[in-house]
Amino acid sequence: MNENRIEHYPVVIVGGGQAGLSTSHHLRAQGIDHLVLEKHRAMHAWSTQRWDTFCLVTPNWQCDLPGHPYQGDDPDGFMKKDEILAYLAGFRARVDPPIREGVTVRRVSPRAGGGFHVSTTSGEVSADNVVVASGGYHEPIVPRMAERLPGAVAQIHSAEYRNAGQLPAGAVLVVGSGQSGAQIAEDLHLAGRKVFLAVGNAPRCARFYRGRDVVAWLADMGYYDMPVEEHPLREGVRDNTNHYVTGRDGGRDIDLRKFAAEGMELYGALRDYDGGRLVFDTNLRAALDDADRTYNGINAAIDTHIATHNVVAPPPSVYEPVWQPADERETLDLASSGIAAIVWCIGFRPDFRWLDAPVFNGAGHPQHRRGVTAREGIYFIGLPWLHTWGSGRFGSVGRDAEHIVAHIAARTLKESAA
Repeated sequence: MNENRIEHYPVVIVGGGQAGLSTSHHLRAQGIDHLVLEKHRAMHAWSTQRWDTFCLVTPNWQCDLPGHPYQGDDPDGFMKKDEILAYLAGFRARVDPPIREGVTVRRVSPRAGGGFHVSTTSGEVSADNVVVASGGYHEPIVPRMAERLPGAVAQIHSAEYRNAGQLPAGAVLVVGSGQSGAQIAEDLHLAGRKVFLAVGNAPRCARFYRGRDVVAWLADMGYYDMPVEEHPLREGVRDNTNHYVTGRDGGRDIDLRKFAAEGMELYGALRDYDGGRLVFDTNLRAALDDADRTYNGINAAIDTHIATHNVVAPPPSVYEPVWQPADERETLDLASSGIAAIVWCIGFRPDFRWLDAPVFNGAGHPQHRRGVTAREGIYFIGLPWLHTWGSGRFGSVGRDAEHIVAHIAARTLKESAA
């Protein structure tokens, strides 16, 4: 292969979501030539991996992509799916990135003489720098036990769920109670479906407390500007499950206990399928108590902030459980339960096998400091807690992109002067 004939770019960005396009915005502002490669279409996940009633769980005023802040008439509301897509389409139009869609990056590897060789389904390119903006949610997780379930039971991952009507008539088992699991369980519950929910260890938080959205209180308290190095868990916070809450219908708490009181059946974490029976951990009571403890702990921190700063606000309160499990049911007969479908809401695993660079830890996760790795020229952006809570969200991904581009610009200047 004659590498002299390969297209060369100072920067190749892998991924055309909000992280990749935020990076493109700042590269263009610096006058740095670059190319964005996207496997599907820009913002693909937002249009194809969200259910019909999906909405943001963060208020609209936190939508602040580079040069494209929220400008609607409901800053304290929560954009619905079609509004999110319109907002992102506007961002793409504003950035006007040099993007090639429908192009899969097969491999990125070191190039003789420096830089990187980028092999794609549409040809070969080379780059001095590669920014990995493909996120960390690549492969839907479905446990191997799913292979042993009866073929008559429909099974989908949360990324495939759209609405209750796509599932066969009958009860639905939702596995997992993170943001997706809790919201999908609510969606099915509100649609009148019988729901069984296998509850995990996800925490929860209030939507509103003492007269304001909890997000607004936490912003005032500086939580969203806290770098990962200052968080009590340090890098361990990147493995945390997000708190479940919703922006649906103007925003409200998600209270699994309330759902249970209304007829949803709650179990502990799903452990196995054996002899026609679903087998669960006996951790339901502990999981609910832990979620409520986090809920009340966040509110208590807000109470302290209010008292410390003499903020005028409605009086404090403490959540008291509206339902308690009578017992810890360890098994459920699949046939007699009437379960006709299962929605797996247990997340995704990353897949960076295409990146040939020594930038990963023993668990296969990228090692970096605010997206900058120890390997010159390799960067990550858009990962949860890359730098702050908002690194994987519309609110702060632009600041991370600006930081990475500044690093690229400084490196380019240094090498050109050498």
